[in-house]
Amino acid sequence: MKVSQNPSLKSLTTLGVQASAGLMITLENEEDVLSLPPFSPQRDLVLGGGSNILIVGDVPGTVVHNQLTGKAVVEAHDGHAWVEVGAGENWHELVCWTLDRNLSGLENLSLIPGLVGAAPIQNIGAYGVELSSVLETVTAWDLAQSRWTSFTLSQCELSYRDSRFKSREQDRYLICSIRLRLDTHFTPRLEYAGLADALLREGIEKPAAQDVSNAIIRLRKSKLPDPSVTGNAGSFFKNPVVTQSQAENLFERFPDLPTWPQAGDTVKLSAAWMIEHCGWKGRREGAAGVSDKHALVLVNHGAASGPQILALSGRIQSAVQNTFGILLEPEPRIVNFSS
Repeated sequence: MKVSQNPSLKSLTTLGVQASAGLMITLENEEDVLSLPPFSPQRDLVLGGGSNILIVGDVPGTVVHNQLTGKAVVEAHDGHAWVEVGAGENWHELVCWTLDRNLSGLENLSLIPGLVGAAPIQNIGAYGVELSSVLETVTAWDLAQSRWTSFTLSQCELSYRDSRFKSREQDRYLICSIRLRLDTHFTPRLEYAGLADALLREGIEKPAAQDVSNAIIRLRKSKLPDPSVTGNAGSFFKNPVVTQSQAENLFERFPDLPTWPQAGDTVKLSAAWMIEHCGWKGRREGAAGVSDKHALVLVNHGAASGPQILALSGRIQSAVQNTFGILLEPEPRIVNFSS
């Protein structure tokens, strides 16, 4: 177990804001997990790749840095393969690893930043596919009761960018590994707007899984800033889901507002369109700003602090609420031990 005193956390989050912790424990194997000291959500924090988090101020206690690695095909039959993956593995590298073994199911999730452990917390999704379509089980360490536990897909309670690990039982479980059920025979998922067109522009009419992955990588690079160059946490706000009647009322006032029908007579709205309509795309307040590539992405131009980015997000929320009557919900986790 690696232990460091008063570490800087700036390089451990993709937003790159300055923060420190009293102590940091780096987990590299099962023995490290078993040796963890008592965990207090009021003082301590679990951190993986830091791609979906905004830390506002210092962490007074201990940061548990999850670096549990390892991946293997553990079972294969009837057109499927089951892959066991450590929470500390890089997500995009996992996608590439599965494609190299002719396993499909993750290609639409290419180039999503972060580590594997965040995937079930956030129910990551992109280009018409979510983790819930391939996840089978999650193995975790119960930080409250100091014991191993596992969860089936239904027990994870996955929904749109949410799970029991993010909402109902936040900070209780340290996710250590996940098991995925992938396909050995590829069936493309091209329903997402623009994906099929991107492939056709490349002259690809019958894509392989690698073709889909390559197309999505190109699309993401064209639309989203690289967090290794410009600090960001990807989409900072969720696309709001409203009732059909709410959507119809909004559409009467804003006929260009993109909408997507959802289950249960609900409609998903484009948060990016609303933010851009309010004039925020590309705007900058000091070192904090909104990407000129995508209005959903808040960026750190170099020296923005956590409080500055949080304040900017609040002004965007107010502008959207005043214009559309909808309060946007942040997608990244906002950690503020002083609040």
